[in-house]
Amino acid sequence: MTGTVYKSTGSWYTVKTEEGQLFDCRIKGKFRIKGIKSTNPVAVGDIVDFEPEPDGAAATGVITHIHDRRNYIVRKSVNLSKQKHIIAANIDTAYLLVTLKNPLTLTTFIDRFLVTAEAYDIEAVLLFNKSDQYDEEELLEVKYLAAMYRHVGYECIGVSAVTGKNIDKVKAQMQGKVSMFSGHSGVGKSTLVNAIAPGLSLRTAEISGQHKQGQHTTTFAEMFDLDFDARIIDTPGIKGFGIVDMEKEEIGDYFPEFFARKGECRFNNCLHVDEPHCAIKQALEDGEIPWSRYKSYLQILEGEDENYRTDIYSEE
Repeated sequence: MTGTVYKSTGSWYTVKTEEGQLFDCRIKGKFRIKGIKSTNPVAVGDIVDFEPEPDGAAATGVITHIHDRRNYIVRKSVNLSKQKHIIAANIDTAYLLVTLKNPLTLTTFIDRFLVTAEAYDIEAVLLFNKSDQYDEEELLEVKYLAAMYRHVGYECIGVSAVTGKNIDKVKAQMQGKVSMFSGHSGVGKSTLVNAIAPGLSLRTAEISGQHKQGQHTTTFAEMFDLDFDARIIDTPGIKGFGIVDMEKEEIGDYFPEFFARKGECRFNNCLHVDEPHCAIKQALEDGEIPWSRYKSYLQILEGEDENYRTDIYSEE
């Protein structure tokens, strides 16, 4: 039988057939290690073949094959730095929720998410959430960031689950597609998803007052069918976004504003660091490329993990 993985708990996978039947499936031991350097060989969104187990009281099965993925979002595993963790597969649009406070979403995190989406050919949209909570100065900061990323070529939408701002716009975009919602814990992801699809009633939690960080309310990635011909993948809050499987020479290609100018560099293998007559560095000096984007590029190039305590919105 063939179906789509709707939920992963690490050892069991909920698989839904085209007829709508749900099976709790596991994978064989040998399949688990067969050339897959991932902490989770099967991800939500995967199309899989499975064999139903006979004589069981419940609908259970064993996954025997994963179909080729159209794309997937991946990040470095938290505990095993040389392994990767596949967040979700076969995605049409990846929405990243961005907040200016409680918690702060740094541009380093945004850029790493966008680079990963570019690398795996997934449309990315930035949702600037909690617009109802910002003062005038913070709203100007949101406008600055949105303008910066729009200039690069990304769609940016200001949303609020509380006031309902642009909820219908996001729903219209999601129709007929598989959408993934991601972001730090506490950015209001589950609250926003509940506003889009009230029938889901996803758990939400208050921001931790002591550390101004969100509490994890989503433990595992899970896909839901919505009543307006859309599917949504809700993911656990992500603290960091480690880049994997990228050669130094290709990283710049996943920054659209770099890729558009690379042909103007003197050297075709220019890394945009110390080389003379570099079009990217010239654009940086001319104010055509934001310094925060270039700093994110250098961090990824040098293999640095994100510095969560550094605010790099400034150009200092």
